[in-house]
Amino acid sequence: MGSPFFLILIILSLASLPSTKADGIRSARLLDLLIRDYTVKSFDRHFKTGTLHTVHLPANLSGIEVDTARFRCGSLRRYGAKVKEFHLGIGVIVQPCAERVIVVRQTLGYNWSSMYYANYDLSGYQLVSPVLGLLAYNAGSDVSFGSPFQLGILAREKPIEIDFSNITMASNMTRSSMRPLCAGFEGDGKVTLKNQVSPNVCFATRDGHFGLVVESPPLMPVRKKISRWKLAVGSSIGAALGAILLGLLLVAMFIKVKKKARMEEMERRAYEEEALQV
Repeated sequence: MGSPFFLILIILSLASLPSTKADGIRSARLLDLLIRDYTVKSFDRHFKTGTLHTVHLPANLSGIEVDTARFRCGSLRRYGAKVKEFHLGIGVIVQPCAERVIVVRQTLGYNWSSMYYANYDLSGYQLVSPVLGLLAYNAGSDVSFGSPFQLGILAREKPIEIDFSNITMASNMTRSSMRPLCAGFEGDGKVTLKNQVSPNVCFATRDGHFGLVVESPPLMPVRKKISRWKLAVGSSIGAALGAILLGLLLVAMFIKVKKKARMEEMERRAYEEEALQV
């Protein structure tokens, strides 16, 4: 299944997914802010620190999955954390962080991930996984009020591990020419590409959005299908032209033979008249 044909099937299936035009959202940054607001509204002061909670989004954001948890910055650095596909190792730093941090994990689904083609230059590459997001916001005592600002997650000692195994469509691509690359989508619109550390596993050194991509296959020429009636008419015209040409050839041969016979007859008569005169 590591053939270009399999990749073409993936691309066709992605093209058939609904577009992301809900409420006119075409900016990846705007989508992050909306998810942040719904995450903050979902928080309950009784939520246990370090426990993952699912954020329920409205119907116009269907296809997106969001989970969140609140951590103490010091505990996160000492023990690390597992947030679905993201594994934050020991030594991870949140900057700036006074006490607590909200960590948000996003799975944008294939339909919303298509937004990244418009926001980033992915020329020559095709996404074969949904875009995953890992973001952090400040979490004070009044987390459910106001708009928290974004923080940075830095992995200086051990990189952040991202496991795409359960969400990618490219798990059967084993050929080196078809092996996915890790794509990191940076805030300035740049895309960084790196090799996987193991099948469907990538490393990152900070928060952000990530996905798996492969090189797009060359476009195959489209063969035009000729209808049966056109084929029948063409065959009939060809046969008629062939018959006409054959008839003209036979007539020309007949005229040539007849002309030759007439010349021979005239020569014979001239010879006989000359013989009688002698």
